[in-house]
Amino acid sequence: MDLAIRNATIVDGAAGPPYRADVHIANGRITEIGTARTARRTIDATGLVLSPGFIDMHAHSDLALLTDPAHEAKAAQGVTLEVLGQDGLSYAPVDDATLAGLRSQLAGWNGDPEGLEYDWRSVGEYLERLDRGIAVNAAYLVPQGTVRMLAVGWEDRPATPAELDRMRELVAEGLAQGAVGMSSGLTYTPGMYASGAELTELCRVVAAHGGYYCPHHRSYGAGALEAYAEMIAVAREAGCALHLAHATMNFGVNAGRAPALLALLDEALAAGADVTLDTYPYLPGATTLAATLPSWATEGGPEATLARLRDDAQAERIRHAMEVEGSDGCHGVPVEWRSIEVSGVREPALAGHVGRRLADFATARRLLLEDRLGTTILQHVGHEENVRTIMRHRVHTGGSDGLLVGEKPHPRAYGTFPHYLGRYVRELGVLTLQECVAHLTGRPAARLRLPDRGLVREGYRADLVLFDPATVAAGATYERPRALPTGIPYVLVDGRFVIEDGRRTDVLAGRSVRNERGRRG
Repeated sequence: MDLAIRNATIVDGAAGPPYRADVHIANGRITEIGTARTARRTIDATGLVLSPGFIDMHAHSDLALLTDPAHEAKAAQGVTLEVLGQDGLSYAPVDDATLAGLRSQLAGWNGDPEGLEYDWRSVGEYLERLDRGIAVNAAYLVPQGTVRMLAVGWEDRPATPAELDRMRELVAEGLAQGAVGMSSGLTYTPGMYASGAELTELCRVVAAHGGYYCPHHRSYGAGALEAYAEMIAVAREAGCALHLAHATMNFGVNAGRAPALLALLDEALAAGADVTLDTYPYLPGATTLAATLPSWATEGGPEATLARLRDDAQAERIRHAMEVEGSDGCHGVPVEWRSIEVSGVREPALAGHVGRRLADFATARRLLLEDRLGTTILQHVGHEENVRTIMRHRVHTGGSDGLLVGEKPHPRAYGTFPHYLGRYVRELGVLTLQECVAHLTGRPAARLRLPDRGLVREGYRADLVLFDPATVAAGATYERPRALPTGIPYVLVDGRFVIEDGRRTDVLAGRSVRNERGRRG
């Protein structure tokens, strides 16, 4: 049916001033902005803001979209598009052996849902699975670590020329099948074993297919600026667009250093680089406990990692690397155990650890072994001044980096977008409302090269959110991380209500959003 939204305050995603108008929607698109004509359904939006749906530039819903049709974690926030395949590790392209290893390695990020049929192997087949109907739209990045796993394995060594050719081929196939770019997780194995030269060669393929490179770079702690600079150099050499994932400056060594990062970005932008970034508006990070281990301890895959942890001599070597040297898995910073809070476990018998801070390496080792590397954590290592400084930058976008599994997940999974609007716009005034909406809608749509999303414009897709600027807020807290937001009564995907009167409908209007330029290439 067609829909008229009357008396809305439109914040259009282009950072222009708000204005009052009616909007008419039919056949999944905005057909008229002005004084809406008669429609079969009318909503009086007096007092509400109408904006484009929010785009989560860094999501970990790769399996959740398939197993949780409601997907309220994102739908209730006003998210209408998520970008999956992040941090260089996801479930396509794969073969049977690689998929088995990934299911184990990524259980802490995504769970390993019982009964889920993994009936895809290629990127195209995964996107077709999404096209059967999901809660919100989804785009996909070819995961470089998964690609390396397929072509090289788990070994820490340079790729041979034949293996590099195979990786180029896999990346090209994924982009031709609809992926919007390539991601890396350069503190996660085996993707972290790639040299800058190897990454440059893969980024040349990404650029040729009109995609962008999205790295979780080699450090967010010690050497963070050097790690950012490496990614800028890789993208520049390859002629590839660059989007820096969860671009934070964390740990004690980086307190107050956000201006140095932004100066690096400004220099690159002035030189003509195509660079954007995303952040979440919270201080702690979230990952798996196994990810903090030194890379040499995880070479060979999960079973090899567990074997090293069982061996007392190897375990002592791991402890020394983490506590004294500064593990590359922990961003080159000697671990502060009390900064690590257990947020989830795979084994139900270990649930008593959830919510507790780790005391020492012995506790961490025991938990890793008993939970078979499935433990998720919060790392309390962020700095509020850095968070605020970075979100003001002109190339900033929003990304939740939300892990949806575990007993006590990070509240960013359920709260990122209303937290921006409620805390950082209304309460603190760090961003104006129109600036913030542009960061969460128009700017990410431009990065994704989507010609008809991210703005309130005639002819654009009706992926829209209506929210109350006076009450919108994240319900999720560290104590109640799955509480839903307030002040978002309506969310539309393709012109259909996924949230109506503040409640989730049964509509599954989402589909894959594909890189058409890459498919033509």
